[in-house]
Amino acid sequence: MNIALLGYGRMGKSIEEIAIGRNHQICLKISEPEDAFDFTGCDVAIDFSVPSAAETNIKKALDAGIPIISGTTGWLDNYDTIVEYCRIKNGTFLYASNFSLGVNIFFEINKKLSELMGPLGDYSVMMEEIHHTQKLDAPSGTAISLAEQIIENTKYKGWVLDESEANQLNIVAKRIEGIPGTHEVVYTSEIDTINIKHTAHNRKGFALGAVVAAEWIKDKKGIFTMKDVLNIG
Repeated sequence: MNIALLGYGRMGKSIEEIAIGRNHQICLKISEPEDAFDFTGCDVAIDFSVPSAAETNIKKALDAGIPIISGTTGWLDNYDTIVEYCRIKNGTFLYASNFSLGVNIFFEINKKLSELMGPLGDYSVMMEEIHHTQKLDAPSGTAISLAEQIIENTKYKGWVLDESEANQLNIVAKRIEGIPGTHEVVYTSEIDTINIKHTAHNRKGFALGAVVAAEWIKDKKGIFTMKDVLNIG
């Protein structure tokens, strides 16, 4: 399979390493928005760029008829626009806030726990996420996805960053050098504490999940998520 990498930072390089190790080829590398987008010979595109470039990158791939998966966060105010654009183009698009196979299982655990805890009004919930200092957005897209699952099943009406507010889920975001990604959800009452936590040891899990998603999405049409890739639900 020939893969276009839209965004050639640390994640892009990790994806390249994993892809080559799985006998794929890299047909295009885009480091800057002004680079030439020549999708000739490409089977699929993987976008791990920056928030300001993600929408343009995705549209260019769809314009070229190339299936694209995106792991760039911080641009999701325009997600519905991209979904509609993909439908108009009869294209193929998959977005995930986190491509780690372990994190996507963690999402399912978080969803089930929130369903169980929702009726128990004595518990308060908070979340902490820790990432490397180069991460541009806060909270992380993964933290937002986890928060949305909790909000759907509990008393919380929304989330806030690094502050305490009634009926709002507090997300604490920390940036520490060398931390690939840690997410923890904590339920606390006067009686006890229940917490679930996912800790990434390196970037390989994210890169592997992205390549697995690219392998899965090739030759498909439509709009997908990692649930489709992993056959969850």
